[in-house]
Amino acid sequence: MSPTPTVPAASAASRDGAAPPPARPLRTMRVGGIAFAWRPRIAAAYGALLAVTVAALAVSLMAGDYEIPLPGVLPAVLGHGERLDVYFAQGVRLPRALVAIGAGAALGIAGAVFQSLSRNPLGSPDIIGFTGGAATGAVAAILVFGGGTVAVSTGAVLGGIATAALVYLLALKKGVQGYRLILVGIGANAMLLAVRDYLITRAELTDAITAQVWMIGSLNGRGWGEAAAVAIGVAVLAPVILALGPRLRLMEMGDQTASALGVPVQATQVTALLVASALTGAAIAVCGPIGFVALAAPQLARRLARANGTTLVGGALMGAALLATADLVAQRAMAPSQLPVGAVTAVIGGAYLIWLLYREWRSGRA
Repeated sequence: MSPTPTVPAASAASRDGAAPPPARPLRTMRVGGIAFAWRPRIAAAYGALLAVTVAALAVSLMAGDYEIPLPGVLPAVLGHGERLDVYFAQGVRLPRALVAIGAGAALGIAGAVFQSLSRNPLGSPDIIGFTGGAATGAVAAILVFGGGTVAVSTGAVLGGIATAALVYLLALKKGVQGYRLILVGIGANAMLLAVRDYLITRAELTDAITAQVWMIGSLNGRGWGEAAAVAIGVAVLAPVILALGPRLRLMEMGDQTASALGVPVQATQVTALLVASALTGAAIAVCGPIGFVALAAPQLARRLARANGTTLVGGALMGAALLATADLVAQRAMAPSQLPVGAVTAVIGGAYLIWLLYREWRSGRA
């Protein structure tokens, strides 16, 4: 039994323009009467990503205008120690770091799902337009209802789901196929950008400024309300996607093959798109439209683990590590001033996108 849903080896060649690496040898671990199959390279990669995330969390709790020594971090998180240590660790830094980790994991999973369904490394919420739909819903909530965690979260999730439904219906022709989904999504994203700009120009000045600042993508001032919102979203939606992992593996070999093997292809596509869109909305609701994490995380995780396909768990761990580290850079790069984390991820993701397009061009498919 494999603990991690992955897309099959057949998809790796189509994504990179080269034959996939040979499958790594499996090792078996027995716990009681249950045997688990695992690959050491993948386990080591996941362990490294988890260690990077924990290290970024620890440094985020320690560093700042008010520094907390390493031995005092854990007592402060638990509510003991110096009063100021407890205030900054519990009330300011920990919820912000947890929002970064949760939102990064949500975006990483969503990106893995979209790339699996489109069978294309460019198939992420950023490119397809689902991020734009969630952002438009959140901006509408800010301008109409004055913001608030519940209103923005609801608007973002509904906007993402509505965009997913629209793109799916427009791209549906004998099943959702790679570039058709991406092209329809790009068109939808352009229209949604126009809608957002129109809403902002028609709003009151203070509301327009609030919406525009939110659109940059930032974790400044995030508290326990946002941390709870993204945690609930990931806890509810991620298991659904993981349960669909075996079906997604089979669908990567082609809709006809998957259907012949008993997979309800259309129902799986619809469910995966809606749940991944809701995950995207949950992440965007708490930190704004953070770009390129969903695009880069699944592919980077696959390369780090040398897996034959994008892994859902790997995408989640890489997304969490990327966004937690990017937020740490945003806080400390120009201290005492802080950068929006969206600016940091845009620099990293833009470089990654150029590299990805270069690989596509070298393989003769761009």
